[in-house]
Amino acid sequence: MTVKEIFELVREDLLRVEQEIAAQAGSGIQPVAEIGAYLREGGGKRLRPALLLLAARSCGHAGDSAVRLGAVVELIHSATLIHDDVIDGANTRRGRPSANARWGNPMSVLAGDWLYMQAFEMALQERNFAVLDILIELTQKMVEGELLELAGLGRIDLSEAEATDLSYRKTACLFSGCARLGAVLGGVTRDEEESLAEYGLYAGLAFQLVDDLLDFTASPEKLGKPVLSDLKEGKVTLPLIYAMQDGNTHGRKLVAKVLEEKGFHSVRPDEITALVAETGALDRARGLALQYAEKSRISLDGWRPSDFSRALAALPDFILDRES
Repeated sequence: MTVKEIFELVREDLLRVEQEIAAQAGSGIQPVAEIGAYLREGGGKRLRPALLLLAARSCGHAGDSAVRLGAVVELIHSATLIHDDVIDGANTRRGRPSANARWGNPMSVLAGDWLYMQAFEMALQERNFAVLDILIELTQKMVEGELLELAGLGRIDLSEAEATDLSYRKTACLFSGCARLGAVLGGVTRDEEESLAEYGLYAGLAFQLVDDLLDFTASPEKLGKPVLSDLKEGKVTLPLIYAMQDGNTHGRKLVAKVLEEKGFHSVRPDEITALVAETGALDRARGLALQYAEKSRISLDGWRPSDFSRALAALPDFILDRES
């Protein structure tokens, strides 16, 4: 199943999600409406709402609640991106000036806060404690991930386990929550709910790992931001951790120098890209992403057959093959 076919299955619902997002962001005061419109114009895959919608449909739910919660998770995601860019001091997002570059940090932080609160106000309309429990837990974990990442900036000794935990908190918990929300709306059994949540977890881990790989391999034009920006910001991701293993003192010195100088002054960017390629770190990280994608698909074994469940099974391939 192609990406186009996957998204075509929930195209009408995604259009309604888009309308809901526009209505919610536009209902705020002028600065929020302006920043919200700017973010929507910047595009985005809407992968998280699509995941929620596909999960709900695969569980037999086709009501307004899935559309509303699709907008909720996208608003939470947008708020996270705004705050991420402020924290990282990022100047670009999806090939355009980031919100903080255009409106400044104070306005951007407050706009992100407003989007969070608006998302939860929408979620309250469901009058469903299970839904709120899921959203509160995943939001807490995402914030914890940001705090842990900040605490670990500049750390060259970050372990594989710590990097994986960050990936879970920053990305995979939201994917898992989207799939679980779809299951809750469909009223499936607890075991089926857990299967879908596990599916989302591994799909999210694959997504973040591909994101880490693209920081070394993509062009700035396709990535929508400068390459190697993670390392420049003091973040040591899994490909670099792999590259520095097995007593690679030269690689460790290169990475340490970039972290020390907070940029590429004594070390050239191509020295770092060569390091992760020549040590096999890229292949190793790519192999792990493939394993996560396969675990994601295995989580759906025995799931009720439908176009929607087949789309869920095909979604990890889209995650693996994306270029931005």
